[in-house]
Amino acid sequence: MSRFTTDRTARRGAARGFVPGTDLAHMAGIAHIADRTPRSPTLIRTALVALAAAAIGGCSLIPGTSGSLMREESSVPLPVTEGAETVPANVKLQPITAQLIIDQHQAEETRFRRGNAGGQTATRGARGKGDKSIPGFDYEDYKLGPGDIINVIVWDHPEITIPAGSYRSAEQSGTLVAEDGTIFFPFAGVVKVAGLTTREVRKLLAKRMASVIENVQLDVRIVSFRSKRVYVVGEVSKPGLQPIDDIRMTLVEAVNRAGGITEEADHGNVLLTRKGQTWRVDLQALYEEGDVSQNVLLQPGDIINVPDRELNKVFVLGEVRNPGSFMMNKRRTTLAEALSDAGFVNQSTSDPAWVYVMRTDNGSSELFHLNARSPDALLLAERFPLLPRDVVYVDVAAVARWNRVVSNILPTSQMLQLTSETRYPLFGGRQ
Repeated sequence: MSRFTTDRTARRGAARGFVPGTDLAHMAGIAHIADRTPRSPTLIRTALVALAAAAIGGCSLIPGTSGSLMREESSVPLPVTEGAETVPANVKLQPITAQLIIDQHQAEETRFRRGNAGGQTATRGARGKGDKSIPGFDYEDYKLGPGDIINVIVWDHPEITIPAGSYRSAEQSGTLVAEDGTIFFPFAGVVKVAGLTTREVRKLLAKRMASVIENVQLDVRIVSFRSKRVYVVGEVSKPGLQPIDDIRMTLVEAVNRAGGITEEADHGNVLLTRKGQTWRVDLQALYEEGDVSQNVLLQPGDIINVPDRELNKVFVLGEVRNPGSFMMNKRRTTLAEALSDAGFVNQSTSDPAWVYVMRTDNGSSELFHLNARSPDALLLAERFPLLPRDVVYVDVAAVARWNRVVSNILPTSQMLQLTSETRYPLFGGRQ
């Protein structure tokens, strides 16, 4: 049929009250064509088969999603890290094989050994700018600061030690370090103590008082630690500030003083913020693997944020029985577990030979493929760990794609059949 005939049919339908572009206008055009075309069932079937073949050949006409365009690499550019920059590029498909799992296991073992050997400087996943590890330092004795309260005991001189009597608490009878870092003590005068340890303060006071008290013996104790603190927030039982005292304030110590983490906490994603930089610390590796490099020594002003686990999800999509998002248990989920949680693959519509795992981590993307047509391939899936936000996609089988095309064509074929057998009074009763 020529374009002129089609246009003439549309104009004739418009002249009889039909609007071009509507379903009725198309029906009028189809009726006119049917009037001039021999109605042959064979011809209609041939046209339907040709239309189905064209639909299958043109992927854009097939309903639903399909991984047929990503057999070797991603069909769309994904974020990829090249050097120090993140650029869009097509990602190569990596088959999930025994060798890949062995390589991943060895890389994890190497990282674990380096972490333990690195001491306090080894952490995972630095998010701030600059160095990729938390600066380590050796433990030092507590140094006094403004707000601390100390108690100076001078032996054989109780009038100096407790001038107001013995019925007050140590904090009430103690000596407060002023905002300028100084204290006043009898026979010693104003003494600068900020930044000094108790040992250094004892020597300084003994030197100052030696001219007044013969063979002076004194001791200096901290009775209230108030100048240095860290902040613990998020999924802990008692969020708030934690004062730093003469006990080593490590990350585990701070979390335990805050009552411990809750059930909704993300053990492997504890955030430590220090002087404008933020690092991710993996407490789960410390608790379960003994990675002592994660138990970092804290500094005054550090902020520890224990986030919830709402972001620890994996997504299982495609031809599975129950697609959706699934919460990970302490960041431990394998590909086999994710497929099992989703009810496994749909045996009627899926193609288990093409199971994809799509991953974007630290600004870079990866694409994995598992051929699970054989059940023993699921042993590889059981050893393949997933990461939070991974997307698992099970491709659709070719026969299911064909059925979807046919199910969409059948209403059209029935409409054509009905149209060919209908008389239209507006067209003089012609079919």
